[in-house]
Amino acid sequence: MEILLVYIMFILFLLIGSFLNVCIYRIPREESIAYPPSHCPECNSRIKAIDLIPVVSWLALKGRCRTCETKIPARYPLIEMLTGIILLLTYKVTGFNINFIFTAILIATLITITFIDLDHKIIPDGLVIFLFAVGFMDKVSSVIQNQPAFWVNSIWGLLLGGGFFLLIAVISNGGMGGGDIKLMAALGFWFGWRGILMVMFLSFIIGGFVSAGLLFARSAGRKQMVPFGPFIAVGAYLTALYGTGIWDWYLSCFM
Repeated sequence: MEILLVYIMFILFLLIGSFLNVCIYRIPREESIAYPPSHCPECNSRIKAIDLIPVVSWLALKGRCRTCETKIPARYPLIEMLTGIILLLTYKVTGFNINFIFTAILIATLITITFIDLDHKIIPDGLVIFLFAVGFMDKVSSVIQNQPAFWVNSIWGLLLGGGFFLLIAVISNGGMGGGDIKLMAALGFWFGWRGILMVMFLSFIIGGFVSAGLLFARSAGRKQMVPFGPFIAVGAYLTALYGTGIWDWYLSCFM
């Protein structure tokens, strides 16, 4: 029964990944994510339901549109698989509860932000506002369940996350984008001051390693801008799932 539930959840997560593909493509173009229905951007033909099955349809169509045979980027099924695997891991860590729902929304939004930032080097304000709104609902949910909401901690996290990145932007004369500043403020509200410190630490460590690797492979020039949003997203994901364990390990190194 447990295995069957895992399979059902994974299929659901793949469908969420398929929806994220729509968001990643349409939001930067300021198009509705609900209308018109899914269609080929090349020939504009509506995609049939049989061709919307995550991963499977792409494989069955050999990565091409059924109507015009235009190549469908392999990134579409990869994002579906990535979303499915990450949300499944999240489910295994948290179990199915209200915390999982809010964490899954956070992660899905971060995946969307990651690929939009990679494609367009922007973090849409609408997605940041959405994170603020869901984070606020998370705090309200804690109050309803008679759990401490730690509002003061969230405010300090907002000021620390957004303020520190704003300081970096001022000192570096625009080296940090406005979208990164707003995203860190929203995540600071989610995680509080201690959590956002971990997000910053992990994002800088991961960003440093990846940037060094790109320079070593000569994939990016020294003056070429590397979007920082994806590193923030990975840092936030690790903090959401493993933050407590990482803190305990870090503190144990000095005790």
